Amino acid sequence: MKILIVLFAFFLPTVTVTPNLAPVTKAISDGDAAGLSVYFDDSIDLTIIDKQSVVDKSQATAILREFFSKNTAKSFNTVHQGTSKGANSHYTIGGLSTSSGNFRVFLLYKSIGEKPIIQEIRIEK
Repeated sequence: MKILIVLFAFFLPTVTVTPNLAPVTKAISDGDAAGLSVYFDDSIDLTIIDKQSVVDKSQATAILREFFSKNTAKSFNTVHQGTSKGANSHYTIGGLSTSSGNFRVFLLYKSIGEKPIIQEIRIEK
């Protein structure tokens, strides 16, 4: 019994909860900046093509709304995702198909329970 408790205590810290990213990927796929903003941290590192800035939630929403108005989203597919060091940071890389071409999207987010909190978005041509 003691061995079981020791093994459980040893492996417990390595267990992480993976956040539910489905609503985030749906919002990107739909070009829904407001729906995506629900998952933003208080400030977010936002890069769209060659313009990088650290902005608050409302600024990030406005910038993404403008991007999606010029580039109507058709679909988003996840290419790769993983956990960064520290087990509380996750990343997703995907492809965004729009009316004006394809973009590579990088998301960095932490998890609070199963909810992702987006800290960085990069959209590159």
